[in-house]
Amino acid sequence: MRRRSVLLLGTSVVAAVVLSSCRTPSFGARDPATEQAGDVYRLWQGVTVAALVVGAIVFSALVFVLVRYRRRRDDDTIPSQRAFNLRLELGLLAVPIAIIVVLYALSSRVANDVSGLSSRPDLRVEVVGYQWSWEFRYEGTPVRILGTDTGSTGPELVLPEGRTARLRLRTTDVNHSFFVPRFLSKRDLIPRVRNEIDVRPSETGTFVGRCAEYCGLDHWRMNFRVRVLPPAEFDRWLADQRAKAQRASATTTPAGATTTPAGATTTPAGGG
Repeated sequence: MRRRSVLLLGTSVVAAVVLSSCRTPSFGARDPATEQAGDVYRLWQGVTVAALVVGAIVFSALVFVLVRYRRRRDDDTIPSQRAFNLRLELGLLAVPIAIIVVLYALSSRVANDVSGLSSRPDLRVEVVGYQWSWEFRYEGTPVRILGTDTGSTGPELVLPEGRTARLRLRTTDVNHSFFVPRFLSKRDLIPRVRNEIDVRPSETGTFVGRCAEYCGLDHWRMNFRVRVLPPAEFDRWLADQRAKAQRASATTTPAGATTTPAGATTTPAGGG
């Protein structure tokens, strides 16, 4: 009886420490940087805590049985045997099923929330992956952020905090994968497949991103960054980029026209 009390007390202490902490541990997950990532983060915490509690109960029961019914030096009697206990077996069947159903329901709800698309996103950006960099096209504007194939930080996707951005994922060649670790999810870019995700950044800052799908020899070069700005600052940035793009477009040579730099000479095709 004393051993049982000690085991129950130990299990209660472990559960109390895990469940009553001021802040639930991350259990190895990165801090979420979007509202969708927050849903994934909380699901991960809940599932991990549930697994720890179930594990503590199971291992405590195992230790109790090993200690309580161990063979003693001066006692060769065999403990009483029970071949059948309907209530116990039904309980051992019902509890795991209930746990699985609850976890499935929670996981499905989070998956639907993360994959769901807003009917009226605040911003639309086409994300184009190619061997071996990225291009970000802000729809409704002439703004395009191009990669330089440098293999360092890559191009920068700028998003507003607290606004829903619709990312249209497209590849021009092979499979790629859009992955930002702080977003706690990734989405593939597949040829001829329309793939979209909504992200709603919940904090400002710069976050590292990369291609998470092996796409060829220089796959390692497919890096990018996501910079999240306050809404007003983002509006100023987008207006500035729009003005720069319009000025650049106005200074380009019209289709069919040719220019010759001062002091240069032209040579007709086939000339010596």
